[in-house]
Order: sequence, then C-alpha cells, then structure tokens
Amino acid sequence: MSLPLKELINIGAKQLKDAGVADAEIDAKELYCFMQGIDRTALMLRWQDVLQDNQCEAYFALIEKRASRAPLQHITGIQEFMGMSFEVNEKVLIPRQDTETMVEDALELMEKGTLRGQGYADSLKKGGDVLDLCCGSGAIGISIAKLAKGARVTCSDISREAIAVAEKNARLNGCKSVKFTESDMFAAFGGRLGKKKFNLIISNPPYIPPSVIACLEPEVRDHEPVMALDGGEDGLAFYRIIAKEAPEYLKKDGVLMLEIGFDQKEAVKGLLRDTGCFEKIVGLTDLTGKDRIVCAVLSKNPQKTP
Repeated sequence: MSLPLKELINIGAKQLKDAGVADAEIDAKELYCFMQGIDRTALMLRWQDVLQDNQCEAYFALIEKRASRAPLQHITGIQEFMGMSFEVNEKVLIPRQDTETMVEDALELMEKGTLRGQGYADSLKKGGDVLDLCCGSGAIGISIAKLAKGARVTCSDISREAIAVAEKNARLNGCKSVKFTESDMFAAFGGRLGKKKFNLIISNPPYIPPSVIACLEPEVRDHEPVMALDGGEDGLAFYRIIAKEAPEYLKKDGVLMLEIGFDQKEAVKGLLRDTGCFEKIVGLTDLTGKDRIVCAVLSKNPQKTP
C-alpha cells in the first residue's frame, strides 16, 4: 500500500487524536520528520511525495507507539531546550518550556545582576559558582554553562542514571567544564574540609503531591520517573529541605532560585521567610502568567531558626 505523504500524516494524526493525544497533528508531523531525519521545512517541500509500503509501515509503527501514550520525546530521544538538544529517556524528567523562563532569569542575573530589569544581586554580575540541584537531564545547568559567561556549573542528582544522562548532554552540547556529583540533596557538598559554597543554587525539585500524580496525563504518570515528580504529601518536602540547608551552601549575597508549582508560591516563600536566612524573597511568573519561580538572596545577617 502506497500513500501520499499528506494522507499518511492525516491518518496518523487521526489515530493520535482518537488515542487522546493533545497535539495530535503536530506529533504526527514530528514523527515523520524523525523517521526521515528531516526538519519541518523539508517536510513541506515533500508534501506531494508518495510513500511506499515499507515507509508507511515504519511510520505507522511510530504512530502506534505514540498512541500508546509514550511521550514523543521518548520516541525521538530528544527534547529542545534553550535552543539546544538534550537527550532524554525514562530516567529523567523531560525538560519543559516553562523552565526556560527560570534559566533566562538566571542568565540575566549572571550578566547584569538584575531580575526582570530590577536590581537584585550585584554579586552575580561576573558569573560565579552555580549548583543545579536535582539536575535530571542537566538542561538547566548545562544551559547556564553554555550561555552565561563566567559560570562554573555543578550538576547534582540522587539518581546515578540521571547523572549519566546529564553527562552525555554536556558532551553533546560542548560543555566540558561542567562538574557532576551524585548526591542526595546537599549531602555530597559537606565534609571535614568545609562545605562547598555557591553564588547561585538553582533547582527544579520534585513538587507534585502523589494524589495529583495519579491524575496526570499518561505520558507523565506512566513514563516519567516518579522520583522526579513526587514532592511528598503536600508537594513541599524538598522545598523544606532546601530552605533549611541551602543557606549553609550559599556564598555571601548568594541567590536561591526555585521552580514551583502554580499554586505553591506563598507556601515556598513562607518556608524561606521562616528560616530567617533570606531576604528579597520574590515570586515570578512564566510566559503564561502562572506563578513559576521563587527567588531569594542569602541575608547579610541570617537569623537561623531552630
């Protein structure tokens, strides 16, 4: 059976739509581009092509896999983030476009010392030591290493498999200087010789309550690592650890930058405020206007609570 390319993709899109895939038409085209090793521009130039049996069969095999609700990125193995390509698999969270907003804010801080155009942390103007905590694929830390002049980046994660993916992504994007540490939160950065300190600690930690995970789309619920999603009963377990321990690992005037769930801004700001160690605690929105980021600066006179 041979089919014109346009008809082939329309059939694929319908199958995906019937399976409940949200961006069925887009994914149907992306899968064809992946199969042929072409981009969307080349696809349009081939719109009148006729595909032979073996090509149709290969394409529909990809469609069937996506219709099972396997993430598109797990089929192609790649996710674009900050203009770069990152390899992903079932061991790491797929980087989201929402997180690019936090990286862009971090880049502004490290270039100008400002946050959304307002003076915030002059100490970061010339770069500095950066910790990407709970790094997963390494998308945040590697993007900063690639795009921020003077940034010395360490990526850490409790998952050895995630660290392996992040190391591969650093090589893929030409970031030879990024360091990688397998660590349960801050555990690997303390020792007899003193704590390793950073100018910026940036993190997208697990923040979804288990009761919510059960209601997520199958692509997330069934295919992404639960340990990268599960933030404890109220979603705040990792923020509590970070709020308590991060001050010990920040340099003078150091900045803490956290991605949050859309409904967690006030709770996370409160956790930071209650430590007595932070000032300039602010919440920021993503491109859709949803609360997405909380930032804070290490207080000059921290009053650590018990």
